[in-house]
Amino acid sequence: MNEERELGWDDQIENDGPEFVTLPEGDYDFEVIEFERAHHGGSEKLPPCPKAVIHIKVQGSEGVAVIKHQLFLHSKTEGMLCAFFTAIGQRKKGERVSMNWNKVVGSGGRAKVGIRTWKKDDGSEMTFNEIKKFYEPPEGPQNSQKGFKAGSF
Repeated sequence: MNEERELGWDDQIENDGPEFVTLPEGDYDFEVIEFERAHHGGSEKLPPCPKAVIHIKVQGSEGVAVIKHQLFLHSKTEGMLCAFFTAIGQRKKGERVSMNWNKVVGSGGRAKVGIRTWKKDDGSEMTFNEIKKFYEPPEGPQNSQKGFKAGSF
């Protein structure tokens, strides 16, 4: 496997990158593959606050989709934070916990994936996947701290 690296101005290139896949709406297992700390500058609905941008890998019969999902660190969106941390096995419903962002990458769970459509400047329509809902993991000894088994795709 090739390591990621900086390219020089005169380097040769050949890797076209992965194909962009939009999965059908439905329930899927997921794995968090990347996490970024960012800041929300404020909007009509939500004041400025920190945000986490998580990259979620979802495997479907059509291929693999990577969905960028934003989690806003604000009391207005605490329910969404609770749902995410419950889905990945870091908390139980109703439990008070500290969010452990160091254990987010590599964790997994189950979510409802939807499709969002938007119009580009040229009027053409584009679609992409979005997370609609995170599910609470089923009870039982098969679940580890990480929720569903990560890397099972």
